[in-house]
Order: sequence, then C-alpha cells, then structure tokens
Amino acid sequence: MSANELHGGPSKLGRALCLLAAFRPGDAELTLAELARRTKLPKPTAHRLLGELAEWELVERTENGHRLGVRLFELGALAPLQHRLREAAGPFLADLFETTRSTVHLAVLDGSDVVYVHKLGSRHGPTLQSRLGGRMPAYCTGVGKALLAHAPQAVQQEVIGHPLQRRTPRTIVAPGLVLREIRAVQGRGFAAEHEESAKGIACVAAPVLGTDRRAMAAVSVTRWAHQIDVDRLAPAVHAAAVGIAGVLRSG
Repeated sequence: MSANELHGGPSKLGRALCLLAAFRPGDAELTLAELARRTKLPKPTAHRLLGELAEWELVERTENGHRLGVRLFELGALAPLQHRLREAAGPFLADLFETTRSTVHLAVLDGSDVVYVHKLGSRHGPTLQSRLGGRMPAYCTGVGKALLAHAPQAVQQEVIGHPLQRRTPRTIVAPGLVLREIRAVQGRGFAAEHEESAKGIACVAAPVLGTDRRAMAAVSVTRWAHQIDVDRLAPAVHAAAVGIAGVLRSG
C-alpha cells in the first residue's frame, strides 16, 4: 500500500470492499448510480471496480445493475466455523423442515444484525427477504431475539443503544421493551416474533447454546402470521437447536 493510499483515501481494495458492503438486506440488485451514491465513489471508478469484481464472480451483472455473486457465498461456506455449523445443523434442519413444512433458517449474530447461514425454503409459505449471507436487524427477528437472549449484556446494550427502526406497525422499538422481550426468551427457551420484521410473517426460534450458555447460532421456523402455532412449533424448534448443540459440543 502506498503512502498516497494510506493518507489520501481508501485503497483500491478498500473501495472494492465498500461496493460489496453497500448491499443491504432486501437489496436484490443495485444500479450503478445507487452504488456510487452509497459509496461516494465517482461513477467511472465504481463501474471499473464492479467490472473487476464481476470477473471474480463476487458480483453479477443484471439487466438493471448488479447483485452479489455466488462466489461470495461459496467463500463464506468455506470458513471453518460456518462449515462446521452447517454440517452439524444440516440433518436437524432437514428434519425440522419435513416436520413443519415451513421455511427453516439457521443464523448467527454479527454485531447488531443476524446473518443467515442456512435456509430451507417452503413453496407453501410466504416469500421472505432472507437469503444465504443476508442480514436482518437482530432486535426484530426471532433468531435475533434468541441470539441476543444469550449474548453478553454489553452486546444487548449496544443493540438497543441505537435508534431502532419501526419496520412494521408491530415492531418493538422502545429499548426497555426490547430488553424485556430478550429476557423473556431466557426463561422460556424460545423466541417468538409476530409481524415485527415484515407484515404477515411470524416465526418461532431457539438458540443453539454452547457449554458456556452463549448462543453459537439460532434456528427458526417461519410461516404466515395467521398460520403460526407457537405452542406446537416451539418444541420442534427447540429440539432441533438442542440436537445441533449436542453435535457441536461433541465435535
């Protein structure tokens, strides 16, 4: 890295990473103009860097712009912890999917967001924004609540210490109420979310706990809100989470 790069702005690699980081949950694709606006890069620079990223399959060209490329997800799947987690969770998620015939997620906590590392989608359920490698705010998702319930207090305070966006009329945005929800999860062993992240959608989630009682991941089942039966789904989701935790602990 040259002195000019150190003191005169981000390096070429840094600018390329800014373009990748510009994609947010729900962004199926972004135009060149929007990517340039979000990254504050000149359009010609953004265009050139996107071309190089496309050559490495880190982004894909679409009719209207660009979307994240499959190579990103392939690289993410190679990360040792993620690979081990997905390998351990696979059979339990498949069983949960067969039992509930609903969309099943496996997610981990990254800062204030959840990142989806595995998904089994149901053709009979709602269309969801979630995708492999995608992010959603932890405070308003079932998996997020399950993860936060077993996170250090400093992490919980960090999440509720920032303004919380009201994504639907039912989103809980008062910090005290969010914290109360998180603590309730600790007592009952599962989290429930009803139209807080998206209208018409609800889910039940449970944490995958390590020996230190911290959540390594969380499992969820998502259905239409009017079809959700928390009392019926919670035991199945909890059993899957316990099974995954057992494999991870023994491995």
